[in-house]
Amino acid sequence: MRIAGALLASLLSLAAQAAPIHPASLDRSLWPEQLDSPALFDVASRAEILSFARVLHESELLDDGALAARLGLRQVNLQKIRAVRARMWQRLWQGYQQAQRSCTEDASFCYPVQSMAELRTQAATFATDVGTFYTGWIEPSHQFHVRYLDEQLRKAALLPQTSSEVERLSSRERSGDELNDRMFLLTFVGGPGSEGGSTDGLADYLRKQKMQGTFFILGNRLQQRRDAGAAGSLGQLYQGQCVGIQGWEYRSHAQWNGWQDSIKRAQARVQADLVDQYVPLFRPPYGQRRADGEAFMASQQLRVSLWDIDAQDDTALTAEASAQRVVTLMLLWRKGVIQFHDTLPKAQSAVDWLLHNTAQSGIGWEDCREYGDQK
Repeated sequence: MRIAGALLASLLSLAAQAAPIHPASLDRSLWPEQLDSPALFDVASRAEILSFARVLHESELLDDGALAARLGLRQVNLQKIRAVRARMWQRLWQGYQQAQRSCTEDASFCYPVQSMAELRTQAATFATDVGTFYTGWIEPSHQFHVRYLDEQLRKAALLPQTSSEVERLSSRERSGDELNDRMFLLTFVGGPGSEGGSTDGLADYLRKQKMQGTFFILGNRLQQRRDAGAAGSLGQLYQGQCVGIQGWEYRSHAQWNGWQDSIKRAQARVQADLVDQYVPLFRPPYGQRRADGEAFMASQQLRVSLWDIDAQDDTALTAEASAQRVVTLMLLWRKGVIQFHDTLPKAQSAVDWLLHNTAQSGIGWEDCREYGDQK
């Protein structure tokens, strides 16, 4: 009990030290070209990769104290930060290689980069030769990536006391980087909302667009819909979509003694009411889960499904700003799992903006059933 109390106190102390960071977004109108072809998607992708690589390189020049001050923390877990940075560099290098394939069609931001070391060197001087056509984009992009990197490094700095989506805890966990280039999965969390609300409107909108999403739902909110007499309409609500679980209620499953019961109850409820839509995926609220939970998850035939593109639509960002953030991160990472909140009215508007502005870009949308059932 004393050890558990000390760990909890440590967690609360670290959380109290963390200054909130306003979520980053980037006005896509500052980019002078539309994403209306695969080649132009690659041009914008190469630019965002290099812009972020510059910021990532700059952060490596900070000592521990300067980095902690920048992140609003008293101390940081430098080992975890280095590990997260290393994974970022690997993804940047892989993404840049993919984005270079269209350089014969448009050579903008195509540099003779043959290794990760050369990517680092190019990133360090990237902003000096972008050309006047992109002048209005370069500084806002730099500012976006500084803030976005701070979001990610702040989460890394709090590991392992506070788990999050920036680190896998086992080989059974999935986060989006396993997808193919240009492939993305839409996911939604926190629902379902009340009957006739935002969840219903969003699910209907996706069907009309012939799109799929994975809805990670809460057992208690599903039970509320049943208690309101909507049990028979739940299958219709999620028709054509996939449904995973977030537990019985929206709270951290890392320090909660009842976390296993929460998952079991939610799983049983969803499997009973939505047998055709259920996929064996668990999305941990806040990304927080236990490091020793792998055996339990396997016993329930569940996989932890994380995300790597967060819309931050549950913050003060407008629907358009949230969608613009998502598009920028899609260009940066070139593949991944996107997270929205389906109980918020702005989610549908954000998804609509996102689909409209990427319709001709050559990206693809992952089949939610194939993703959910993949072993």
